[in-house]
Amino acid sequence: MSTNDSPKSLPVGPSVDLKSVESIPTLPSGLPDPETLARMANEFFTALPLAENSATAIPSAGDPAAFGDPSRLGSVFSGGALSEAQLRTATAVLPANVQAQIPAIPGTLIASPSLPEAWDPARFASSGNFSFLEEARPLFSFVNMAAAPAVPLDTIKIPPETDLRALADELSTAPVPRVPETGLASSAPQIPGAPVSPNPSELSVGYAFLNEIRQLVALPAIESSAASPVSPGDLSAINLSSEPFDVAAIRRDFPILEERINGKPLIWLDNAATTQKPKSVIDRLSHFYAHENSNIHRAAHELAARATDAYEAARERVRRFLNAPSTKEIIFVRGATEGINLLAQSWGRQNVHKGDEIVITWLEHHANIVPWQMLCAETGARLRVAPVDDSGQVLLDEYHKLLGPKTRLVSFAQVSNALGTVTPAREMIELAHRYGAKVLLDGAQAVSHMHVDVQAYDCDFYIFSGHKVFAPTGIGVVFGKYDILENTQPWQGGGNMIQDVTFEKTTYQPPPGRFEAGTGNIADAVGLGAAIDYLSRVGMVNVSRYEHDLLVYATEKLLRIPGLRLIGTAREKAGVLSFVLDGFRTEDIGAALNRQGIAVRAGHHCAQPILRRFGVESTVRPSLALYNTCEDIDALVAAVWNLKQGHTTI
Repeated sequence: MSTNDSPKSLPVGPSVDLKSVESIPTLPSGLPDPETLARMANEFFTALPLAENSATAIPSAGDPAAFGDPSRLGSVFSGGALSEAQLRTATAVLPANVQAQIPAIPGTLIASPSLPEAWDPARFASSGNFSFLEEARPLFSFVNMAAAPAVPLDTIKIPPETDLRALADELSTAPVPRVPETGLASSAPQIPGAPVSPNPSELSVGYAFLNEIRQLVALPAIESSAASPVSPGDLSAINLSSEPFDVAAIRRDFPILEERINGKPLIWLDNAATTQKPKSVIDRLSHFYAHENSNIHRAAHELAARATDAYEAARERVRRFLNAPSTKEIIFVRGATEGINLLAQSWGRQNVHKGDEIVITWLEHHANIVPWQMLCAETGARLRVAPVDDSGQVLLDEYHKLLGPKTRLVSFAQVSNALGTVTPAREMIELAHRYGAKVLLDGAQAVSHMHVDVQAYDCDFYIFSGHKVFAPTGIGVVFGKYDILENTQPWQGGGNMIQDVTFEKTTYQPPPGRFEAGTGNIADAVGLGAAIDYLSRVGMVNVSRYEHDLLVYATEKLLRIPGLRLIGTAREKAGVLSFVLDGFRTEDIGAALNRQGIAVRAGHHCAQPILRRFGVESTVRPSLALYNTCEDIDALVAAVWNLKQGHTTI
C-alpha cells in the first residue's frame, strides 16, 4: 500500500489476511463483497416466514385463516420472482392507500390482514427498501426461523434498479444474526425469535447481559434448533425500537462526524471519554434557551413553569431509562464523579464508622477509589479490594471472601472504563446483600452500551454521567432506593433543598430535592432527556447487538498486528479495546492516529491500579459507540499497521 492510498474496507465475513487486501474487488465504500452480500441475503430471506421454494403457498386475500391468528400481523415475503398476478393477489388484503404505494417489483412484498392507522405508506415507495419489515416486526409474533427452508442463492432476485447500498444496510440490520466470521467464538445472544448460542459462556467476547434481559421479562425458553413464537406483550419490559438499525442514518444524526481533522474525516473512537451529541440533543438545548430558560420550582410566571416542566420531564425519562420505581429516586448531579462523592459524603458519613469495611475492585476508575479512601481516612473504616484474573474479570471467589459482617458498602463498576470488562453485577450484588451491605453500581461506562434495569439488579444506588450517553457535559444521575434516600442527610445546603429555614433549625425537602442544592444544570438535564429519547428510538437492544458485532470485528483485526497486546480480554466486554504496541509509546501512537483524523485516548484513563495490575502505565484506548463502523476499525488497523511498518503517513 502506498503512503498516499486510503485504507481499503476489510469485508465483514471470512478472515482475510491484510496482505491480500489489494486483491479485494473495488466496491462502493461501506458495501460488503458480493459473496458476503449474497450470504446476508440468504440469511435474511431464510428468516422470513415464506420463501418461493417453500411448500407453503402464498395465502390469498380470500383465505384470511392462512395468516394464522387474525389479531396478529401476518407477513408474506418472497425472495424469488413473482408474477404481477401473484403480487396483486397477495397484496390485495392491504388497505387501498398502502397498495397504491407498493411498487410491482419482484422481491418486495408484504401482506397483512390489518395495519395500524399510523402506518406510513411512503415507506413502500423506495425500491428495495425493506425497512418496513423492522417497523412491522414488533406488531406480530416473532417468526419461527428454523421452520423456513434455506433459499438457494440463484433464486434470489434483486431488481437492477435496487439501491444496493440501502439493501446492504437493511440486510445487515435485519432481525437475523449477522456476526463476523472471525476466529473468535462470536455468536451473540439475540432478541426473541433469533437463534441463541446453546452455551453463551463459551463466548470469547460477548454480552451475556443480552441473555439476562430475556430473563427479566420471563420470556419462553428458546432452543437453538427452533425459536418459539413470542407475543409482543412479552417484550414490554425491553426497549425495542420499531425502527431498523441503520448506522448510516445514525451517523447523519451527529453533525460533528462531518468534521475533518488534519484534512481527514473525523473517526471518533474516544467514546469512553465522552460521546458525541445527536442533532436532536443540540436542537433541544437551543430550544430551551430560546423559549424556556428560567430557574425552576420558584416562580409563578410562564417561563418558570415551562422550565420546571421540561426539567421534571427529563427526570421521568431517566426513571424509565433505568426502570426505577419512582422519580423520587432520581437525583440530578454534575456527573458520575459528583454522584459518588455525594453518596460518600451523605450516606457514607452517616453509616460508615470505625472498623467498618468498604469493598471495591481492581477495575475501578479513580472516582470510585478516591472518595472511599477519603471517607475511610476520616472515619477509620477499611478499604478492601477484590482482585481480577489475567483476563481482567473479577474473581468471584476472592470477592466473596472479602465480604462479612463488617462490610457496609460494596461499590464497583458495571463496565470497566480501562478494559471494557462487564462485571457479573447481579451475582456481586446478591452476595453483598447476604451480608447486609449496600451496593453502589457505577454505570458510567454501561448506559451507552446496554439495557439497564436497576430493579432487576437490585442495586441500592446507581450512578452515571450524561456525557457518556450522548447528552451534554455537566449533568449526571444518582439513583437511590427511596427508603435509603429518605433516611439520608443532605451533603450540600442552600436553596431549593429546603422546606423551611429559621436561625434555629432547617427542615429539608424529601428526596430527591434535598440532594439538589442551588440552581441545577437545568438545560443539560433537559438535554439528557432528549438523549434518552434518541436512544429509545434506536433501541438499546439494537445498540447492544450492533456494538457486539463491531467489538468482535475490531478485536479480530487488531490481534493480527504483530507486537500488539490487548489489555483486558475478559469473556464479557463492552465497547473498549485497550492495547499497547511493542516498541512504541502510547502517546506516540495517539499522536500518529490523530494525524489520520482518528481520535483515541492514550494514557492511564484515570484507572492506574488496574493498568499496573497488567504491568503497564498507559494504553491506547479506542472505544466504540453506536455510530462507529467497520470502516472506522479498518482505518484504525491500517494506521497502526503503517506505524508498525515505519510509515508515518498513509
